[in-house]
Amino acid sequence: MAQDSRNEPVRNSAHGPVRALDDIDQALVHALQIAPRAGWNEIGAVLGLDAVTVARRWHRLTEAGAAWISCSPSPALAATGQGLLAVVEVDCASGSLLAVARALAELPHVTAVEHVSGDRDLLLTVMATDLAALTHWVTRGIGVMQGIVATRTHLASTVYTEGSRWRLRALDRTQIARLAEAGAPRADTPLFPLTDLDHALVGALSMNGRATYRALADACGTSPDTVRRRLGRLFAAGMLQPRCEVARPLSEWPVTVILWGRVAAGELESVSRSVTGAREVRLCAGLTGRNNVLVVAWVKSLADTQRFEVRLAQRAPGLDITDRAVALWPLKLSGHLLDERGYRIGGVPLDVRTAGATPHSTAWRSR
Repeated sequence: MAQDSRNEPVRNSAHGPVRALDDIDQALVHALQIAPRAGWNEIGAVLGLDAVTVARRWHRLTEAGAAWISCSPSPALAATGQGLLAVVEVDCASGSLLAVARALAELPHVTAVEHVSGDRDLLLTVMATDLAALTHWVTRGIGVMQGIVATRTHLASTVYTEGSRWRLRALDRTQIARLAEAGAPRADTPLFPLTDLDHALVGALSMNGRATYRALADACGTSPDTVRRRLGRLFAAGMLQPRCEVARPLSEWPVTVILWGRVAAGELESVSRSVTGAREVRLCAGLTGRNNVLVVAWVKSLADTQRFEVRLAQRAPGLDITDRAVALWPLKLSGHLLDERGYRIGGVPLDVRTAGATPHSTAWRSR
């Protein structure tokens, strides 16, 4: 099985905490957002730097929790009956919010945990193998968890865009094209059932999306050649989504806004496609329920949240925004634990199969 890095906090690098990204750092992060597993020689050639320099830069960023690369199952798994995505709103009893949030953040199938403003305390992104597994967890796991007053579950019917496609935009078109060719999956393999080894690889890659074949083989108890073949097939089928993340204060887009909306059923796809074209949008998904669209965006300030909503209305006039919230503290993002500022401090390997497990309290340690 994948190595568990939950008890290994990220420490500031020897050079001190990263408080800003210079031009080279921004270019490096953008390059890895396009081609997360490209070799340092390849990245360096595009950036006009030697491999040692870009590797050293990346090491400093990761040591400081300023940037990291993860990997998660693709929404394409839903087409194989091996996975679904849900958004769960959680109301907490007075004084219990932090304890509940940390307990939920420990769960391998809860990919994101956010303390948000508005009519709910926490917003969760949850993976499950199927509806039965999700129901089991909602009723017997989170449903009986101490400190939780109420929950509301919404299923994601379609994911139009997600965080792996968000970019800093620090590179020029020529550089982007060169990296896109290197990072694009072949997408020429049919979807297929995941094995236990595949799930183990997902868990290991979710903590380090640049892990070598040897490191993954050691973590998963197999050979590097087997890992190479399995990952080649998974990426070719579009079943994995590697992503390079950056601490929000370093992105110049430090505020996360969440919008719920309604669209006429016949216009859902066209409106959602218009929404995904906005630079700020990191997630746009169709939901089941009274609100059938969820939009998550990064904006430059609290004041910009209203300006973004105006821009969104101009871009997608068929979208009626019915509710809105701001993320006060994203405690977990794509399996990675974050501090109050948005810097990475640890992680919980993703595993879609664990929905239904009872929350425990061993993973989140004082850091």
